[in-house]
Amino acid sequence: MTTLTLQSKYKMNDGHEIPVLGFGTYPMGNDEAHKAVRWALEDSADWYDNEQGCGLAIREFINGNGLQRSDVFYTSKLKVNNGKANAAKAIDKSLKECGLGYIDLYLMHSPLGGPQMRRESWEAIADAQKEGKLKSIGVSNFGVRHMEELLGKGLPDPAVNQVDLHPFTTRTDIVEYCTRRGILLEAWGPLVEATRFNHPTITRLAKIYDKEPAQILLRYSLQKGFIPLPKSSHKTRITSNTQVYDFELQKEDVECLNSLDEALATDWDPTDCP
Repeated sequence: MTTLTLQSKYKMNDGHEIPVLGFGTYPMGNDEAHKAVRWALEDSADWYDNEQGCGLAIREFINGNGLQRSDVFYTSKLKVNNGKANAAKAIDKSLKECGLGYIDLYLMHSPLGGPQMRRESWEAIADAQKEGKLKSIGVSNFGVRHMEELLGKGLPDPAVNQVDLHPFTTRTDIVEYCTRRGILLEAWGPLVEATRFNHPTITRLAKIYDKEPAQILLRYSLQKGFIPLPKSSHKTRITSNTQVYDFELQKEDVECLNSLDEALATDWDPTDCP
């Protein structure tokens, strides 16, 4: 496989690039997110009520290190699907809250709301992209049927589908569909909320590779071609979660991890909603 580093990026189907490793901020409040993002830097959302904290941390980091806005990749999401006008207002609110001028990646947070509301949300998001408010656009927690509704309707294809992905929830149908359509997959729960760190297979591989269980899970995600979004507000763990580029899982170990699928949802799972 291609050698990856902390600076590696994937090219999305719209031509923009995205880092191969992100950082999640749910369920942090503004103050906690501000501190954590200063330590790491990447994902936020209106639902999490921490856009101000994330945006402030990013602006401070940029200004304090002589960087450009384009040096930091920032993601946010639409909280609910409740009409085109409301979606447009939510996007403007997110822009104002973060204070970053534009959002690198904006996602529809879920398919909840039904086909009509999903389409109206997507239309508003696509309009905001045309206006330069959003660089790239995508979806989150979408099943295959939900994505098919959006495609081929004269609107942009999603660049990303952010979904719960890890060895205990492999979602082969979604993965195969997105891979075929050129839609990148972000894994929002790559560490299984630490509930499987003591699983015999995870502990065995951690011992073999002399790595932490979290690092085994993150390396698995990277080798599957996903973009993992580990979440932590602890500086040592944030740093540890980036130390996954000095080893590679053997093919048979990746296959072993694939076999652990138990359709485990680490939080919610609306991928089959109407």
